[in-house]
Amino acid sequence: MLLIPDSKTLSFSETLTLVAAAKSQDYEIVYEPRKHQLILEKNGKWQSKIYLSWLYDWDHKKGIQVKSDPHFALALIKAGQAAVGYFHLGELIDHRVFRAYMVRQKQGKSQIKHLKTKGKSRAGSRIRLGETERFFEEINERLTTYETDFPIDFWGVACGKTLWPFWFDSKTPPPFSSQNSNLIELPFHIHQASFEELAQAGKLLSQFHIIFSSGHQSLSIWKPQEQEEDLEDW
Repeated sequence: MLLIPDSKTLSFSETLTLVAAAKSQDYEIVYEPRKHQLILEKNGKWQSKIYLSWLYDWDHKKGIQVKSDPHFALALIKAGQAAVGYFHLGELIDHRVFRAYMVRQKQGKSQIKHLKTKGKSRAGSRIRLGETERFFEEINERLTTYETDFPIDFWGVACGKTLWPFWFDSKTPPPFSSQNSNLIELPFHIHQASFEELAQAGKLLSQFHIIFSSGHQSLSIWKPQEQEEDLEDW
């Protein structure tokens, strides 16, 4: 199961209450676009960070606003397997899972790591390298169709940095650069890059989540509602 480490899930109403209370008590609220995240600071130190739902926008004057027509796409990539998908209004509309022969069976290492240590002179290495190149070309072809067909608000990626050169330098490049402002590295670890994890990731990103700094397991400005069921959510 995918989880944002050390986080708590918030409802939309809880998030609005928290942000309003922070404003009333002169907390500094900083929006971090590369994470779609609010940072709540006091006396120059952050006390909490709120991961905003990808179905909502942040406006410095108006606050959290519902997106009228949200679109986002995800790419979960591991050595030898990837899952990509397009989401509209939080629902997974299109997806595809890719697989490639990138792991040396005896050593259990991906071809990427092997090329750095042993070179690519052997036939098996060349085959795996060709598989690697085609693997990223097919991923990028699918992502490009999303860019062409839909107004993507956010691109979410989960991919080890050792794979980034092969991904971004592919003959068929992705429809974004590593510096795109709407490219977000996902705040959780993926295990298999499977369809199941893709669906879980979309659900997780459609919710609000909060994390606290060390020593702040709750906020002084947070006043839980009196209803018992709301207290149980925490």
